[in-house]
Amino acid sequence: MDLQLDGKVAMVTGASKGIGRAVAQQLGHERADVVITGRTPEPLEATAKEIAASTGGAIVPMAGDMSVSADVNRCVAATLDRFGKIDILVTCAGSSPGGLLEDLTEDQWMSSLNLKFMGYVRSVRAVIPHMRARGEGAIVLVVGNDGLKPSYWEMTAGVANAADINFASSVAEQYGRYGVRINTVNPGPVNTDRWDTLEKAFARDKGVTQERAHELANSSIPFGRICEPDEVAALVTFLSSPRASFINGAHIPIDGAQRKAIMDQ
Repeated sequence: MDLQLDGKVAMVTGASKGIGRAVAQQLGHERADVVITGRTPEPLEATAKEIAASTGGAIVPMAGDMSVSADVNRCVAATLDRFGKIDILVTCAGSSPGGLLEDLTEDQWMSSLNLKFMGYVRSVRAVIPHMRARGEGAIVLVVGNDGLKPSYWEMTAGVANAADINFASSVAEQYGRYGVRINTVNPGPVNTDRWDTLEKAFARDKGVTQERAHELANSSIPFGRICEPDEVAALVTFLSSPRASFINGAHIPIDGAQRKAIMDQ
């Protein structure tokens, strides 16, 4: 299927590794021009070179911290200066510490909300005026299934993700009339460095080995395995495309029908 992304301009936040990197790569394979952002220039530039070597579109690294409004606005302005438009925004920049309520500090709560929730708000707010003026745009927030299926050992992430989902619903209702679509994709466990960190935290809090934590994660999913980044990226790329022209305000789980309660054993 031709996703009709040739010549589209996408901005992907948190794209130096993990899901964001996989999204940028798939958009590039569909011949979109992609600006990738991340906090650290060196890995971001290396990622851009690796993706550009195997894709048809331009891959432009742009260092920036999505927890800082000035960085968000600078990256959006620089993308518009270079390409003249932004057709697609995908937000992947955000992580939250795992842990139990009694162990989480106020700083950890605020850090999680500042990046995983307000970072998404900042990014959307920065591109919306441009998309509204053009009468079109596709926004995909990569959130997480703990916004839909809460678990007490992923509490900071779940709270931030639930806020993201509520935010996306509001934006979809407000800006759909201007041709701007916004949806969320909500992965369960995905084979990334981020999941490895969460798995370690889960093992620590449960008093089990990380190997056991991984077994529990696998067994919580009927497929018997966790998701791969490319599987999430395929859904994000479709939602970013004109082929998904009537999908707006949707919150799509991509967790293999995970039953989180199984991990609480």
